[in-house]
Amino acid sequence: MKWKQAAAIVFVGILLLSGCSFQQQPKDNTAYHKIDAKEAKQMMENQDVIIVDVRREDEYAKGHIPHAVLVPNETIKEEAQEKLPDKNATYLVYCRSGNRSAQASRTLIEAGYQNIYDFGGIQDWPYEIEGEQNE
Repeated sequence: MKWKQAAAIVFVGILLLSGCSFQQQPKDNTAYHKIDAKEAKQMMENQDVIIVDVRREDEYAKGHIPHAVLVPNETIKEEAQEKLPDKNATYLVYCRSGNRSAQASRTLIEAGYQNIYDFGGIQDWPYEIEGEQNE
């Protein structure tokens, strides 16, 4: 009979210890999310997002996604706090081809921004663009 009690105590102990390992893990905000243009467009239509164009000013003037905020990749470290003050907001980042948007997304994550989505380059954007090319 004592062995049954001992086995029951061990069994309960194992259950308690194994339950500790199933605790919810904290959200990993050390990486940005890579999405495609379709996903970005859906987020723009259904969520409160801020669109960030990280190209140069001359590229932005030629054509950009409506409502995009210009924060060039070359100066994003210096300008992010001023132009993108809410580190908990959802930011959709793009450039021309996807290289600078990836760099800028990493920079923003390193600066403490939590919700960064890189959707690559405007060259793959099949939706509306505004600027000089459309005038």
